[in-house]
Formats: sequence, C-alpha cells, structure tokens
Amino acid sequence: MAESSHSQVFRDGLLDGLVCAVSGAGTGFGRETALELARLGAAVVGCGRRSEPLEETAELARALPGTFEFEPLDIRKEEPVDRFFDGLLERHGRLDLLLNNAGGQFLAPAESITPKGFRTVIDLNVNGTWLMTHAAATKAFIPGGGGKVISVTLSPHNGMPAMVHSGAARAAVENMMRTLAVEWARFGIKTCSLAAGQFATETFLTKYPQEIVDHVARSVPMGRTGRPEEMAWLVAYLASPAGNFISGTTITIDGARDNWAGPWPPEAIATESGTSVAEERRAKE
Repeated sequence: MAESSHSQVFRDGLLDGLVCAVSGAGTGFGRETALELARLGAAVVGCGRRSEPLEETAELARALPGTFEFEPLDIRKEEPVDRFFDGLLERHGRLDLLLNNAGGQFLAPAESITPKGFRTVIDLNVNGTWLMTHAAATKAFIPGGGGKVISVTLSPHNGMPAMVHSGAARAAVENMMRTLAVEWARFGIKTCSLAAGQFATETFLTKYPQEIVDHVARSVPMGRTGRPEEMAWLVAYLASPAGNFISGTTITIDGARDNWAGPWPPEAIATESGTSVAEERRAKE
C-alpha cells in the first residue's frame, strides 16, 4: 500500500481540511495510517522516538494529496508532549484526530519480568497514551469544540501468555477510552480503542520468534494474519464523518481470533459431507 497515491477504499478528498496527529508514525500501523490519512487529503503530524523511520514515512508521503510532517517525541515525557501539541496548533490552528499508536512490549514469562520491565511497559502504553490524550484534549479538542481519540490496543482479550505487562496496560487504555467517552462527550470528544490481533507488521515479522511468525495464522479463524493497511482503513473510516457517532467502545480487528483459536471445525473433524476442512479450503482457492 505504501507506494500507492490513492486509497483503495475511500473517495479522494474525504479528509480534506482535517489535521491528524499519529504517534509511532515511523513503522507498522502508524506509518500505514499516516499515509492513508494523507492519501485522503489530511494534514498529518507524526511523531516517534527515532527520526530515521519518520523520515522514511515522509519520503513515501511526498506525492500524496495531503501532507506529512514529523518530529521526534518521547510520549512518556510531559513537557515534550506539551511542546508537540503547542507547535502543531501554532502551525495548523486545529486538531481533529489523535491516533495513539505508539507502544511497546516484549515477550517474557511473567515470573521473569522485573519491576523495572513492568513499569517500562506501563509507562509507555498507559502513561504515554494518557499524556498524549490529555494534552490533545485540553489544548485542542476542548477549546476547539470537539475531536476524536483512537488508541490502539491488543487482541485477544482472554489472556496472552508472556504478555502480562502489555495485557494489563492495554486493558487500562481500553477502560481509559470508555471513561473519557462519557466524561468528555459534553465537549464533543469521541474516544475509542482498536484492539489489533495478529498482523503482519514489520515488527512482528522481524522481532518475534520465528516459530510464532510461522504458525500464528493457524490460530486465526479466518486463516491469515491481518495487513497493516486494513487497520489504516478502519482509522480513516473513524476519522471521516461516518465515524461521528462511534465512541466509548473497543473495536476488535483480528479475524475472529478474540472468539476462538484456530479454524472451525478443527482439522481432525470431518464435515457432514465427509470433506475435511483443509479440502474445503483448497476447493475455495
């Protein structure tokens, strides 16, 4: 998707005039979403901890109808976050959407996670999301009469071994978005979470154990991993007028993995016709 100058889903100019902030815009969901928003005419302001990936996103965005600008930012630090939004508002005069995409975790058995490691994940995913959300609301959305906050979390919700720190953090973020949707509705602010399942992002493909990468699609009822642009399309939908009545919820985008692990019926169970699941899938292909 990155090389295309047109959205595959939405009409040209859908987001003309909107200003969108995207954290973690240098890779994965953040990059794909920043590019999709710019394809649709938005002015996108990205941030991330490292300049190099953001520069690559900027290069990909050069030919798009909208714009993309960026600055390095550690979302865990209050004063830099405040300066980020002050500068954005000085340049653009408004903010319409904040995508809290920046986050991080590491695979580790619960008993081996140190207090420092746990705090690090909570600080980035919970405190960082709060600082970005609070600054966007108090500096832009409340004075401006409204706005949208979308925070990326994780699926499945039924427990993720080796991810207790991230599971705790993402649950906190989902509740944060639900609570703020109620409190800040009077200001015209909509908040929601997007719980992402197993996606073939660069980070997943290169940073996770190869055994997990090779076999994770088998855990998804739809039989495949997600594509980053599919997340970007959902964010673009929510950013558009079509998303104006969506708030206070968690939208799970994971090929039904939140509901069941693997295909149904299981491979070993034959269908009523006597054809195996594998044979049915091959016939459809």
